[in-house]
Amino acid sequence: MLRFCIHYGLHFVFPLILALYFYRKKWKTVYLVFLLCMLIDLDHLLAMPIFDPNRCSINFHPLHTYYAIAVYAGMLFFTKTRVLGIGLLLHILADSADCWMMALGY
Repeated sequence: MLRFCIHYGLHFVFPLILALYFYRKKWKTVYLVFLLCMLIDLDHLLAMPIFDPNRCSINFHPLHTYYAIAVYAGMLFFTKTRVLGIGLLLHILADSADCWMMALGY
């Protein structure tokens, strides 16, 4: 249950807090972009089985590889892609936390 709360808290609550704090005037739009960044999970459809609660997504799925993460980090350097890059990295952070929790036995 702890792993579930941390994982989905990082997917939904933490991005909301960041959007409200750093993008006060347009927080709704920014939060929507953060939520749309979850679409990178569509790459799970390429795996068999599609969902495995005991599989770490990082460096397993194509949009969760270290190369993709480097592209997401590169997006931070450009104003037009910064919010998208933050959202994608937040998604990766949530998935990484899930991997760390699995490694710790939660």
